[in-house]
Amino acid sequence: MGMKDHFVCIDDQQEVRELLIEILGDRGRAVHAFARGDAAMEHLLRHKGSVRGVLLDLDLGSEQQDGLYWLGKIREGYPDIPTVILTGKGSVETAVAAVQAGAADFIEKDPYLEDKVSLSIEKVERLLSVTRERNELAAANNSLRREVAALRRPTGQHAIVGESAATQAVLEKVVRVAKIPRPVLISGERGTGKELVAHAIHAASPRNEQPFVVVNCGAISESLLESELFGHEKGAFTGATQRKLGKFELAHEGTLFLDEIGNMSPEFQIKILRVVEYQRFSRVGGSGEIEVDVRVITATNADLKQAISAGTFRADLYDRLAFEVIHIPALRERKDDIPRLAKHFLARFRDEVSVPVEEIGAEALAMLASYDFPGNVRELKNIVERAVYAAAGEVLRPKEVEAALPERGGLLGVSLVATGEGGFNERVQAFERQLLVASLEATSWSQKDAAAGLELSYDQFRHMYRKYDLGSVRG
Repeated sequence: MGMKDHFVCIDDQQEVRELLIEILGDRGRAVHAFARGDAAMEHLLRHKGSVRGVLLDLDLGSEQQDGLYWLGKIREGYPDIPTVILTGKGSVETAVAAVQAGAADFIEKDPYLEDKVSLSIEKVERLLSVTRERNELAAANNSLRREVAALRRPTGQHAIVGESAATQAVLEKVVRVAKIPRPVLISGERGTGKELVAHAIHAASPRNEQPFVVVNCGAISESLLESELFGHEKGAFTGATQRKLGKFELAHEGTLFLDEIGNMSPEFQIKILRVVEYQRFSRVGGSGEIEVDVRVITATNADLKQAISAGTFRADLYDRLAFEVIHIPALRERKDDIPRLAKHFLARFRDEVSVPVEEIGAEALAMLASYDFPGNVRELKNIVERAVYAAAGEVLRPKEVEAALPERGGLLGVSLVATGEGGFNERVQAFERQLLVASLEATSWSQKDAAAGLELSYDQFRHMYRKYDLGSVRG
């Protein structure tokens, strides 16, 4: 067992040591007193973690070094331990010298010694408390910086890449909230990386070895969403030929990420509120309740506060989901991240595909940085990959980036095929097909995001997807 907290007194006069032990003892402080500085230093070496402060006589006699010498040694070896200098022949010069050497206080030995020691000890303990708080904060900040650096390390598909202050702020929030088993709401435009941030929270949490389950609420009709989230019993409805476990069960002891949470109806939101609040639910067609331990992270590109005002999103559900809100700024608001992200996507693409490009030229990076990326990070990834795929040399050039930008080769460059073959209806259908393909390419073939970008419902988009057999285009 370690030694309990105590003070160290160093004075060559026995009566002074006894007096200091009495003064401090009356105030509930333990004391270890020494006649010699070298003996006290040996004690500090063994028990530095439990020493709250040192009372050091300035004049320790002719047989050993004076108090200023030992003050220097204490300050050198144990800078966080406050030291009070005692003297029987004080002067302004002596006091100044002691303070300049690092003393926390300076006390003259006189009839008022008891009161002076009492006040000085209170000062020392306040100083020690501040020092310890500062050190703990510094240690916490260092730990935070290490964890943030780990999240920024561009290894693996879930790395968060970026150097901007905005990205740093997001990462710091991720690290802070990851340890707390409460819901997190992630907001941001499409393509900003909300799922990536959700995965980073899970990876930095104590649940990181348990499942991370993703449900895109915007890609599933509400009639199927209940079964998807809560599961169903055999025979619960036509086609339910066997029991199915829902995503909440599959995410037990792990994390469930609900993307596009704003797409749920207010009626269904009540069911989500209940399971988030009480961690209990029933399968579709079931009678008993199932208990789970699930950390819920949600994401949306909608303004939920505006939706609350409009009556389409429940305020109580928002309050429950928003223990912490992490907003991911659009890429146009953090352009400092573009060069690092572009190089990261080049490296990843090179790992997947054999291409000659080794690096992105400075002019090409500048061209990328000048574009606003309405599709955010997802669009940057697609543009870099298209440009690298089409490039012939080892360095990606501006003309190759320019050709990959939407104004030239993507969604905004879709031709109206005014000079194409066929009549009006054929040309309109050809244009529709081009528009759909370009939207899919701009969103990494996410049908939900492509539909939203064209302001179509998911069902409308799926109808046109099947009509034009777009699955065959992707290959």
